[in-house]
Amino acid sequence: MFAKIKKSVNGTWLKINSLAGISVVIKIGVGVLSSKIISVCIGPSGVAMVGNFRNFFTSVETISTLGFQNGIVKYIAEIKNNKLEIKKYISTIVITVFVATMVACCLLFFLATFWSSILFENNESYAIVFQITAILLPCYIAAAIFLLIINGLDRYRLVVYSTIFGNILGLAVTYFMVINFGLAGALLTIVVTQTLQFFVLFYYLNLEINIFQSIKLQYFDWQIIKNLSSFSLMTIVSAVFVPMVFLSIRQHIISTINIEAAGYWTTIDLISGYYFLFISTIISVFYFPKLSIAKPGFETKLLFLQFYKSTIPIFGVGLILLYFTKTIVIKLLFTSDFLPVQNLFFFQLLGDFFKALSLILAFNLIAKKHVFWFLTFEITSVAIKYFASLFFLDQFKIEGIVMAHLLTYFVYFLFLAVYNRKSLFAQNLIKK
Repeated sequence: MFAKIKKSVNGTWLKINSLAGISVVIKIGVGVLSSKIISVCIGPSGVAMVGNFRNFFTSVETISTLGFQNGIVKYIAEIKNNKLEIKKYISTIVITVFVATMVACCLLFFLATFWSSILFENNESYAIVFQITAILLPCYIAAAIFLLIINGLDRYRLVVYSTIFGNILGLAVTYFMVINFGLAGALLTIVVTQTLQFFVLFYYLNLEINIFQSIKLQYFDWQIIKNLSSFSLMTIVSAVFVPMVFLSIRQHIISTINIEAAGYWTTIDLISGYYFLFISTIISVFYFPKLSIAKPGFETKLLFLQFYKSTIPIFGVGLILLYFTKTIVIKLLFTSDFLPVQNLFFFQLLGDFFKALSLILAFNLIAKKHVFWFLTFEITSVAIKYFASLFFLDQFKIEGIVMAHLLTYFVYFLFLAVYNRKSLFAQNLIKK
């Protein structure tokens, strides 16, 4: 089996890495233009508010999908050649997620004033944003589920092409929404882009599987819900608690320093998100489905080694180049008002390097369903992030937040490396 995995890794990695590279280049290009539009129109304080809404919506998305995301990829990858099982999984997932999404829609729509007040400093005027989000949420979640199913079917080209299309579409949507509706438009851009992708993803998935014939109540299976529940727990902890911690930290920055400082931190996090697409795309699209079927030990080690030998060096060089061109990057992506962000680059980039090292190890825990230890490491890292941020913020002002970022992912990497040590240092026990 490991020989097949090695052949697959060596034969396919370059293809997906090239596609991911193209996707990242387009993402960066689109990000430059989108960030420029947003920063010029709403400034650092507006960027902070967009960060609040983005963190909030990440939690809404995870709750609406019940945290099934990684479980969907794993199980679809395992049963992709069994048409009946695929129908059972798709029916069960779609029906269950639909019910959860409807609940989330109601909470968003009818409590819109409350959410606006909580997220935007007692400003209730953005309630309409939450109501529109509630209306668009079903299509947004459906698009997310369709993309996960396509990923599980190992149609990585479609996944990357869809990402590229989404980025380009996002630029057009950002320009229209921000120019016409200001901050409210910037907030809605987060939801509108993927909602529009729904139609494209529906078309491509329907080419692989007849969706209408696959989604039937008779195929609903409670055992599948049970199988996905462990993934649900792991995803919800990371995708709900992490954004909530970010929200709390941002609010603390606003109250202790000012909203502009919160905007600077949101800006460096936004830049980080741009280049981290390179890592996250490769791991989620290429490595995660293979980790799901690889046996612990040497088979898993092959995937780790390929990632560390091929992807990490490229990523590391990119971080170094970014550090020495940070002033140009800030002016290019944003405006001169954001130049204080350059003081945050060193610790942020170093922390992101350890984050990249950690990511594939964390995904291995998810793929192997090591629920207890994943939750232990995740909760520990979130706690370190929160308390270290508050402590360093008091000591070093806004620079303290990125110091806490470095500390968090350095410790997180050490924990994960120790736990995965048997696979990291596994020997090939099968004679050639």
